Amino acid sequence: MTETDTLKHFREVVTSRRSVKRFTDERIPEEVLQDCFDLALLAPNSSNLQPWSFIRIVDPAVREQANRLCLGQNAAKTASELIAIVAHTDTWADNAEAVLQHWPVQPVPEIVKKYYQKLVPLNFRTGPMNAMAPLKKGLVALRRQRQSTPDMHYSEGTIKLWAVKSTALAAENLMLALRAHDFDSCPMEGFDEAGMKKQLHLGKHEHIVMMIGAGRRAENGIYHPQFRLPREQFIKEI
Repeated sequence: MTETDTLKHFREVVTSRRSVKRFTDERIPEEVLQDCFDLALLAPNSSNLQPWSFIRIVDPAVREQANRLCLGQNAAKTASELIAIVAHTDTWADNAEAVLQHWPVQPVPEIVKKYYQKLVPLNFRTGPMNAMAPLKKGLVALRRQRQSTPDMHYSEGTIKLWAVKSTALAAENLMLALRAHDFDSCPMEGFDEAGMKKQLHLGKHEHIVMMIGAGRRAENGIYHPQFRLPREQFIKEI
């Protein structure tokens, strides 16, 4: 295997990224943070529907409450930036329309218009109390008798899972971008989600996937050497 410069730099970014628990007082330059957000937005996502948002907490009073809702973790309290990574389950329709408006090739190919105007709505609409679920399950079962067919969305729960998957990919892009800029981050699941949603004025269709603290790594910011369980436990062939 050839170790190209690109691979070398990527490996350095990935292997040096750690979940940093303490940060220095140094601020992340605004242009650096904005570049990291731009790189996060390039994350792969389902149908390019981009079901995410990144909420940067800058108001001191809100930040104080957010630190508390992150259970007072040092990764939140000492961070230069505290960012909520939010998945949305109700933006697919607007974003599907926007995708067609921004499609890079004009006129938009008919097959693309059909996908976003017909197949995407069929996939995501569930009806009152998931009334469309039986019909959609029947359609999937019928198609599977003739060809391989993916499941559709039958409830808010399946749409939430879909949105969280794509949003988590964007969160990883953000953390790797920070490391490439020689800053660090810590993803946190240990927070009061209900309280945080209230503090950030989020609705029932908005779900906080994680909180991310970011800043310059402190000397005591890493609590132990990095390790993983044996790779044979996770890498399979069939």
